[in-house]
Amino acid sequence: MTRLPSFLYAGAFALALAGCAQNPVSGKQDFVMMSEAQEISMGRSADVEVRKQYSVYQNPALQSYVNGVGQALAQRSHRNNLNYHFTVVDSPEINAFALPGGYVYITRGIMAYLNSEAELAGVLGHEIGHVTARHGVRQQSAAQAANIGISLVSIFVPELNNQAGQNLGNLLGGALLSGYGREHELESDRLGAQYLARAGYDPQAMIRVVGVLKNQESFDAEVAKQEGREPRRYHGTFATHPDNDTRLQQVVGEANNLTVTSPVEKRDEYLQQTAGMTFGDSVAEGIVRDQRFLHKDLGIAITFPSGWRIQNLPAEVVALSPGNDAALQFKLDPKPSGTAVEYARRLLGQNADIAALQIDGLQSALGNDGKRLLGVIYLAGKAFLIQGGAKTPQVLAAQRSTMEAAIRSFKQLSVQERAAIKPLILRMVKAAKGDTYAKYAARSPLGRNAEQYLRLLNAHYPQGEPVPGQTVKLIE
Repeated sequence: MTRLPSFLYAGAFALALAGCAQNPVSGKQDFVMMSEAQEISMGRSADVEVRKQYSVYQNPALQSYVNGVGQALAQRSHRNNLNYHFTVVDSPEINAFALPGGYVYITRGIMAYLNSEAELAGVLGHEIGHVTARHGVRQQSAAQAANIGISLVSIFVPELNNQAGQNLGNLLGGALLSGYGREHELESDRLGAQYLARAGYDPQAMIRVVGVLKNQESFDAEVAKQEGREPRRYHGTFATHPDNDTRLQQVVGEANNLTVTSPVEKRDEYLQQTAGMTFGDSVAEGIVRDQRFLHKDLGIAITFPSGWRIQNLPAEVVALSPGNDAALQFKLDPKPSGTAVEYARRLLGQNADIAALQIDGLQSALGNDGKRLLGVIYLAGKAFLIQGGAKTPQVLAAQRSTMEAAIRSFKQLSVQERAAIKPLILRMVKAAKGDTYAKYAARSPLGRNAEQYLRLLNAHYPQGEPVPGQTVKLIE
């Protein structure tokens, strides 16, 4: 076993001392490698990149409302000297995140599942906590230190200057950052509860927000079982976030020490602000209705096989077979070269079976190399690619006719069809006596799990029902 030279420990200790700064929240000395000015500059630069990946949700009134709630919390935080920016991004993801220097983002996806201004404040307060405690800076500094340390070790201990050494560096750096991640999430919950109380909200709203995330995880496990896939969660040793039950226990312990006289909830105000908000896919990214993917700007549609699960991703659309043993991928090449047949030949190889044909009157090609099925369709100077794959050649052969039908379903939309493409939106109704989520689900566009989706939206998951006179969120 290689023993590290003692002077490396001394060097690392000196490096740590050089990077110590007082934490704005705890007052303790933290290891950081950038000033506050550098932190703000880093956040400003990263904000530009975030806006390339996420569109800003085009609703000025909602943006102003969220910013107002966020600014009220930020002014009561440990770092109220920062210039905070709060942005609603046009994404169906259930997420919120923060950058160093005061840049906070919340998706319309998570906002659909919140049910009061206090809960919105809980989400924003948690993200402000990441900023005030300089979590991003501390993680960045830890990553830099880990890289510097491993580089020094590899110089002075040549035995580690190989793949094994790199793996060791990745493991140590990953473990360090994951440890920070668990600690940081809990600290942000505690700080968020403090900021809620200072702004006049019930700090227990933090617990309800974590409950929203817990219910999302439980529901996804239920859907995953139906679809024969793994739930979208992570239980590894180095999971970035602690499990939701742990977070709930930690937050309850802190929030119970904070009391607010006549706390602000503002359920009606929040529901009014979010009425009409887009739910699910945005029209700009294309929408899925039943088994059809429709894109208004591109003027195209494709029908995927019945029972296949469709995922509308930023750069492609993927459909998975019920057994998860076959998939279709639909994507766009904005600047193809050559004919459709030549394009398919470049992708599949010279020995592939490729035929020229017309699909909806458009120059197209259909190819098969025994491992993949490929459709290439030219429209308006663009190439639309539909590629089918499977776990085995036998599954591909069995699914070939189904995949070909999907490829041949590609069609151009008429002006009237394009105009008819609308996003799903949140609509508020007053529950009447006898109303149930099963009754609402019967006329909902949300599909087989509509009843549970509606319960999630209205904080009644897993078995609650609407109360007469209550404002209920529906999707239309």
